Amino acid sequence: MDTPDLFTSSTEDRLAARSPLAARMRPRTLDDVVGQDHLVGPSGPLRRLIESDRMSSIIVWGPPGTGKTTLAELVASTTQSGFERLSAVTAGVKDIREVIETARRRLTIDDRGTVVFVDEIHRFSTVQQDALLHAVESGLITLVGATTENPAFSVNPALRSRSSVFALKPVDGDAILELLHRAVELEGVPADEDALELIARRVTGDARQALTAFEVCCALAVNGRIDISAATTALDTSVSRMGRDDHYDVISAFIKSMRASDTDVALHWLARMLEAGEDPRFIARRMMIFASEDIGLADSNALLIATAAAEVLDRVGLPEAQLNLAHAVIYLSKSPKSRAVTDALFRALSDVREGHTGQAPPTTVQPPSYLPLGLGQLRYYREGDEDVV
Repeated sequence: MDTPDLFTSSTEDRLAARSPLAARMRPRTLDDVVGQDHLVGPSGPLRRLIESDRMSSIIVWGPPGTGKTTLAELVASTTQSGFERLSAVTAGVKDIREVIETARRRLTIDDRGTVVFVDEIHRFSTVQQDALLHAVESGLITLVGATTENPAFSVNPALRSRSSVFALKPVDGDAILELLHRAVELEGVPADEDALELIARRVTGDARQALTAFEVCCALAVNGRIDISAATTALDTSVSRMGRDDHYDVISAFIKSMRASDTDVALHWLARMLEAGEDPRFIARRMMIFASEDIGLADSNALLIATAAAEVLDRVGLPEAQLNLAHAVIYLSKSPKSRAVTDALFRALSDVREGHTGQAPPTTVQPPSYLPLGLGQLRYYREGDEDVV
């Protein structure tokens, strides 16, 4: 007896029926996309690129739940080129090379190009991003990268310069409310308007989170109707990742823990951020700033340790580089603290902003006269400021 094909249409239909609401409501056309009219509205630049099937390499940048993956799927459904997917969380250099080789064969055999979608491209190390560079530069592949982090900091300059960057906005409340009304119609579960408005307000621009909360509401609905109580409970239970407010609160707690030399608490916040999906490069950048701002001359090796951890992260990637981040956190927490560098810089900036400037001295003068003429008595860094705490 033949074994049934796992991917028969019947099986696919069943899988579709069991998919999360956000997946079932994923836009099938550009007209279904909400909240991004500046890009995919009637005259939007990204819409014109997709509809003309004349894609150049692009990086789509925006907060979670704003439609980055959706736009990539719409490219996949409209392009005549081949379409390949890579997740920066799981793909390595070997996977990248295999995709590039597939693109080369497709071009040779079928005379077709290849669009490569890289989800969370900011998680690729420098080496992984470099592996894409020649194929993008030569036109062998067209890159569609999705990132929640500013490409100016998270994507290699060489790769970024060969791509157009499109910034997605948080989905506004009215657009999310429109999406929730569609969900009510699809699920056939009536809902009070104040419950829907609460969801739209609380998800702060994340359409996927709104639909996830609505799906929980359906299970909690009393007498088959979603009310404000169900919405409140759903919002409190359906959010597993850090929201944008948490993002800043947690990094603040992390920095304050290191400043207080509380190593265990600092490690706790590091672990919280890593498990919540925070970009490790953001964490590394904040540690490098902390090393000069809060430790400075009390232990100049702190900056070297923080910089080394950031460099290893870039070369090795996660999960292995978690050890290097923890190493740096422990070192920074245990280091003596000093604000001498910060205070000296702020004094200098304050003087300049208040107009304490003058003509630059002639290049022939000897020290200590290199300050502008008439300002020779200024002192910003003061001996003894490096006394540690």
